[in-house]
Order: sequence, then C-alpha cells, then structure tokens
Amino acid sequence: MTLLPRRGRPAPAAPSGRLRLGAKLLVAVVGMVLGMVGMDGPVRAGQAVRAPAAKDWAALGTWPDWSGVWTPIPAAVPGTPPSGSGQWVDNEPVWTPQAAKQIAVLEADEKAGKPHNIYIDCLPEGMPSFMIMTLNALEILFTPGRVTILGEFDGNRLRRIYLDGRPHPDDPDLTFNGHSIGHWEGQTLVVDTVAILPEVFLPLGQGVGLPNDGGMHIVEHIRLTAPDVLQDDLVITAPHKLAKPWLYTRRFKRNRGPAADIVEASCRQGDFVEAKDAAGDAVFAPISHDEGGAPLPISAAK
Repeated sequence: MTLLPRRGRPAPAAPSGRLRLGAKLLVAVVGMVLGMVGMDGPVRAGQAVRAPAAKDWAALGTWPDWSGVWTPIPAAVPGTPPSGSGQWVDNEPVWTPQAAKQIAVLEADEKAGKPHNIYIDCLPEGMPSFMIMTLNALEILFTPGRVTILGEFDGNRLRRIYLDGRPHPDDPDLTFNGHSIGHWEGQTLVVDTVAILPEVFLPLGQGVGLPNDGGMHIVEHIRLTAPDVLQDDLVITAPHKLAKPWLYTRRFKRNRGPAADIVEASCRQGDFVEAKDAAGDAVFAPISHDEGGAPLPISAAK
C-alpha cells in the first residue's frame, strides 16, 4: 500500500399476552413499511436472506453513478481550503494527554530519520487507513443490499457495507475494517462502522500512529461533489486515544478506461525475489527484513 508520507444475565420474564400481541403487531407494521421500500424486513443474525429479485437490481438505477476507478486527490496546502483538486490537511486529531506524549516521541523519531513503520508484515491497514492513508486506487461495486469497496493494494483489502436493513451484530467478531452498515440520504451514502480490532492504527502517516485500543467508531458521509469527484467525510471516535472526534475529509478523482483498471497485487510478493532452485525451476526465494519487518534491499539481503 502506498501511503501518505505525513499528513477501530438473568433471563427476562415472559411478556404478558397483551404485550406479545402488541409486539407481533409492531413487527407486522414494520415489515409492511420496509416491504414498501423494496425490503423484506430487517436482517437478523442467522436469518436466511432471499435472492435478489429483478426489482432489486432495477432499484440500483436510482443510486448515484460511482462507476470507474477512484484515485486520491493530492492534498491542499496546509491552512487553505480545498480546491477542486485538493482537500483539507490541517485537521489534526486532538489526542488524550498520554497519547499526545506518545505521538510527540514518534514524530521526533521520524524527524530524526528513525520512523516506526506502523504498516508491517502485510497485515491489513484497516479503517480508517483504508480510506484516509492510501494513495492507491479504489473501485466501488453496487449490488442489491450492499456496497463493496475494493482496494488496489492487495486481494484481501475490501470493505463490505450492508444496506439491507440489518443492525450491527450484538457480539461482533472484531476485524481490521470492522462491521459496516449504511443507508442512503438522498445521493449521500451514510456508513456506520464498529467492531474494529484494537490493534488497528489511528494514523498520521506511515511512520506515526497509535493503536486505537478498542471502541473505535467511524461515521462516513460519501457523496459526489462534482461529476468526477467523490468526497468522504469521516468522523472518527476513539475514546482511548482521541480527546474528541477527529473530522477528516478525503477526495477521490474518477478515472475511466482500461488504463485505469485496478491490477492484481500481492503484499507478500515483495518479501521474495524470483530465483531458480537446484532443479532449475522458477521459485520465490525469501529475502531478509529489518527489525521493523520491512524488507531490505536485494543487495543488502544477500
């Protein structure tokens, strides 16, 4: 991934017959309302989901056109507003006192030429890095009930945003990109993401960042601000590291045509060099790494 150099009980009593009847009526009414907007009702854990019908595919035509490949737009000059080809970059996070001390040490080490690489061992960078740090392309796919965002960097870099009415799981498995649900507000996609691993970084750059330490919550508003400009406004809450929510805006430019197609990439391929084995067969031979996990130049690895 190419990154910006600098700037995650006792059982209740059974309800009475009257309450049970009221609950059934409420479920029926909610199901009818959701059905009128093209849904069968909220999706619950373990519930089977019906196959999309023709009307579900047709409904995609009412969504905005986000086709093509999206590349990040270079940042604006610090202290100036974003132009048609820039974005805010002076929206620094407000850290807790302890986190601020840690960041100061990391920034001093980076300035001294000893950065601490926060993206190592080919682990996914996770959210919010997926959206705010990459300089690689994104591709956005629309299917009934879901938006999928594909990253160019590696085969497992993707986000699934569920739009089928499901809530977040009560006891979700923590992942690098978290669990995302969304809905449309006009032509704006509103995304709510939770269940991000505590080890996932809050990044200022590839050499400066802190693990979120749990409880991170991200809300995004993604929309077109021009025919070929996609803007993602993020509000990042991380109670163990941030003193207040961090507002961050990222813009992407649309590209079309074969020259802009996302190509296959493998992070681990950079850990090997093409070689021949004793039988003369083509193989990948491992190369050496520094103490931070970054691969050494081939000349240094020999």
